[in-house]
This record gives sequence, C-alpha cells and structure tokens, in this order.
Amino acid sequence: MTNDQTSQERETSFAETALTLGGKSLDEARRTGAIDRADDQVERLFRPEYQTVNSPVHRAVWDRGVPVELFQAAPLEETPEIKAVMERSIQIVRQHRERGTLYGPDGKLSDALLGELAQAGYWGLLVDRKYGGSGAPFRSFAPFLTRMATWEPTVAGLASVHGCIGAVDPVRTFGNEEQKQRYLPKLASGERLSAFALTEPGAGSDLTALRTRAERRDGYFEVYGEKLFITNVLPGRTIGLVCLVDGQPAVLVCDLPEKEDETFQLKRYGLWALKRAHNYGIVFRGFRVPAENLLQPPHGNGLTIAYHGLNLGRVALCATAAGSMRLMLANMLPWVHFRKTYGEPIGKRELVRRRIARLAGLIVAADALVAWCSTLLDQGYRGEMECIVAKIFGSEAQKEAAIELFMKTHGGRAFLHGHMFGDNVHEYLAPCIYEGEGEMLGMAFFKSLVKHHGMTYFEPIGRALQEAGIRQPNPLNPLHMWRLRRAATPYLKWLIGQYLSTIPRPGLPAMPAALKEQAEFACERLQSARLEISGLMRRYQLRLADRQCRMSEISARVQKLVVILCTSLYAASHSDQAVQLAGELICRDLTRELLGRRPSDSYFRSANRLGQMVVDGGFQAIAGVEPGEILMPYEP
Repeated sequence: MTNDQTSQERETSFAETALTLGGKSLDEARRTGAIDRADDQVERLFRPEYQTVNSPVHRAVWDRGVPVELFQAAPLEETPEIKAVMERSIQIVRQHRERGTLYGPDGKLSDALLGELAQAGYWGLLVDRKYGGSGAPFRSFAPFLTRMATWEPTVAGLASVHGCIGAVDPVRTFGNEEQKQRYLPKLASGERLSAFALTEPGAGSDLTALRTRAERRDGYFEVYGEKLFITNVLPGRTIGLVCLVDGQPAVLVCDLPEKEDETFQLKRYGLWALKRAHNYGIVFRGFRVPAENLLQPPHGNGLTIAYHGLNLGRVALCATAAGSMRLMLANMLPWVHFRKTYGEPIGKRELVRRRIARLAGLIVAADALVAWCSTLLDQGYRGEMECIVAKIFGSEAQKEAAIELFMKTHGGRAFLHGHMFGDNVHEYLAPCIYEGEGEMLGMAFFKSLVKHHGMTYFEPIGRALQEAGIRQPNPLNPLHMWRLRRAATPYLKWLIGQYLSTIPRPGLPAMPAALKEQAEFACERLQSARLEISGLMRRYQLRLADRQCRMSEISARVQKLVVILCTSLYAASHSDQAVQLAGELICRDLTRELLGRRPSDSYFRSANRLGQMVVDGGFQAIAGVEPGEILMPYEP
C-alpha cells in the first residue's frame, strides 16, 4: 500500500466518521463517501490547473479578484468539413419535415431520417477523425444543437445522447486503443447508435444504490438486473452499461442483439415525455458481454465514467433548450400580430411585449452559457460547477418560457391538438429532471464550491474535535477553545484577512455601460459570497449536510450571479443591439430577484422597447426559424 493510498483511506475514514458524528447512519456515511471518492477520481483525470479548485466559478468566489477572462467564450470557429456535415444534417431534417416524413408509423423519428443523418456524418461529429468522425470541438457542436433543435428538438437530443452520455464519450475518453478501433468507427458512421444505461428502479440521484451486476465467467461477463428510462435503446443499439463488477461500479460496452431473447428484454411503459424517441427499460437475465468490453479508467471506476459524460450532456441540454425557446418565440410573433383585443393586435400590449422581451433574454442567457461552458470543456477544464449552472438555467428557462410566456400568450389555443405547446408540454418540463434534478444538482454545485475550503480549514478542526471527544464545541468553554487552538488558528487568520482586505475592481473589457454595471454587480457579489458561505459552514459544522434548503438557496444565488456575469460579457461581445438589450434585460431581472426589489418604470420602458424590436423582426437570433400555422383562425 502506498503512502497516497494510506492518506486517502485515512481522509475517507475521517469523512465517514464526520458524517456519523453529524447524525448520519454508518450506511449513509459510507454511501456518501463512495460518491466523494468517485468525485475525487474524476478530478485526477484533469490537470491541476483545470480541476475544480481552479475553475472560473471556484476562483470567482474564493480568490482575491474575479478571473473575468475565464468567463468569456471563445469565438465560434468551424472547419469547412465540419460545417458541411452540419449544413447537410440540417438540410436532411428540413426536407423530411417538409415532406412529413420525420416520424414513422409509431410516431418515433423514422429509420429513414436516422439513416440519412448517418450518411451525412451527423452521428460522428464528436468522434475523432482518426476513427471516422469529424472531430468537432464542443464549442461548435453545442451551438449546432441549438440550430438543430429549431428544426426538430428530438434529433438534437439524440445527438447528445449518442455523443455525450451514450457510448461515444465513454469509449473515446476511457477506452483502450483496441476498444476505440472496434467501436468508434461504427458509432461515427451511425451503423451503431448508442445509449447510456445508468438509472435503475431504485438508483437515480443515489448512484450507490446500483443493483445491476455483472458476474465474471471465463472470458465474459453475465449481466443480471434492470435499467429504467434509457433513451435511444432498441435491439441492435450499443450501450454503455453501468453495473457492479466485483461489487464496484463499472462500465461495460454492450452490443445489444438484433432481437430480444431470454437474456435481454425491453421493458415498455407509458411515458409522456420523449414521445419521438425510444425510451424503455432493460431487463438482463444472464446477458453475456465479452470481458474485453470492460472500460478501465486510469483513476476510479464506473461512477467516474458516468460523471464525466454528464457534464457534456448538461451543456447539450441547455443548447437544445435554447433552440426550443427560439421555436416558441418564432411561433409567438405571427400570433401577436394576428390576435386582436379591443381592436388592437396584442403585440402592441405592454404585457405581451414584456413576455417577448423576457423570452429573448432567456435565449441570450442560454446561448451565453452554452458558449462559455463549451469553451471551458475544449480548454480542458472539468467544468463540473459551470455545466451544472448551464443545465439548471437552461431547463428552468425552458419551463418558464413554455408555461409563463408561450402558453399564456396563446391562451386556449395552446391546448389544441396540433399546437406546439399542447403537443410538447412534457418535452418542455422533463429537462428539469434530465441529467440530474435541478435542486439536487444545486446542492452538488454547493458541495463542489465548499469542498476545498472545508478540507483546508474545517477538516483539521473536525479532527481535533473528534480526537478530543467533543461533539458540539462551545466558544464560551475555555477547555474547548484550548483543545482547538492549533487547528483553528489557520482559519482565524484567513477570516481576519478577509475582513482587512478590500475587493479589487474586476478587469472588465470595454462594454456598454448598462452591461458593465451588471458585470460589476456580479463580480462584487461573487467576491463577497465567500464570507457568507464560510459563515454557514462555521455555524452548522457537521450538521450542514442536513441543511439542504439553506444549501440550495445560497447555491441558487451564486448560480444567478454566474449567469449575470457570463451573459453580460457575452452580450457585450455582440454588435447586435437586440442581443445586447436582451442580455441586459435578463441580467436586470436576475439582479432584481437577488436584491428583492420591484421593477422600475425605466425597466418597463426598456422591456417594452425590446419587445417591440422583436415584434418588428429585429431579433436576428430567430432569423430563419419557421413558425407553424395559426390554429383555428378567425376573421379579424
């Protein structure tokens, strides 16, 4: 056993003991420890300068000064070869939509469509050229999903399933050369489409509850268990299967047979969402997988592999949401011109214009997060916290856009058969659950944010408490303070230093004054958040894990500050006045929420002006997005 292993086991033992002292059962402490170890193992996959402690969000809170340059997206660049694949893929979907052949008799995306996309190279965009793909950077792939979603969101979603959380990312990131040569060319060509089988009936957010197991045999594994809610699974697909091997989470790459048999069956159920894609459960009863299909990451196990791909999927979800919201906005405009109340088109009404302006703002913020996160991933950052921000914002923005803006503007017609809202309402709501439920992810965000600070300052204090047998330290007890004097000194020095230092002004680029004001606000609040967060840790100590509502609330506030900073920088980099105004509007909305203030008359005038600009066709972000017909038209 190495010294590092001994140290790691000692730290893990303390973490589990601390949770037990905080009132947790030994089983829960061990399960939480397993998740923490998987997180640490993912960290070791990245170079130190790209790990969480050096990520933009972590540094914005804990460093002296916000690294503004790390919140700016790289310019969008596409090679002619990659652009040709993307344009051809869009053209194929558009043609099928015009011919009415997007869907087969079962209402799912047609085999003809999927086959033509394969010929165009759609499924190989994220596969390296060496293995027959395009090798597209994520910075170009993610915004492309936004474009694709304006034609058919499910097609965009399947590209994410296949390339981000399906078999492509696990094999290209963790596969050995033989596995890459065997699988990636088929995944790139679309000969094999893929899925990722992680969720089980009793294992969702708690991945330590996995029950599906693979038993070793001579040269192969036999798989037993059940998976649930697996998108893009059918006979003949290739899946990344998370299961237990020798009691530890692992990932097996599995080629499903062309037909169900006694060892592999689909479990069919009614599902309101994902109606255009195949989503089923899988039941394994002695299903055989060759031993050489086991993926073996340099650090960690199957949870390491699962966590890695989820970051890509979270950004892709936000990108798809940005496309879906464009569809909503494009379909609102003909209606607000057509629909009249009291002799005037509703597009002239302040409330309607404000809805339109708000939707434009949500779109710009989602675009900003997609551009920023995909830049970080291409640069080599882990991006755990940043991608969580994108996922939560994108899914919640799409939900708000659908219910509060799109549905309410269309009124009763929104519930007609054939209306975009009525036909897709579950598709708009389900992303709040995909890739991790929002509030659960918010707590994961908070945990990543405080982990280093806790290990540096509070873990030594916890050890001292444990060694002294003190369960609840009392600052008024001299004996307690004496026992903690050495362990607490570094933290006291840090705390005093925070009160004595000033927050430096951020080094912002040239920006319009209104956007600069928002960026400065976000930077100042991010810098001041560390004292509140540290105070929260100091107050609750070992009981912090039970304060889920408090963690969720402060996490949401930090996330909003990140969105404000990222969006203001993104909008300022655009020459399009509508993008700048939309970015400013959503930043002002978020700032007002954080400050608990009411909207001013100046704000309402700005929202009305932006809404009129969009109604008049001045929002180029939806240029080329084709609206559907107005249902049940009447003689105005």
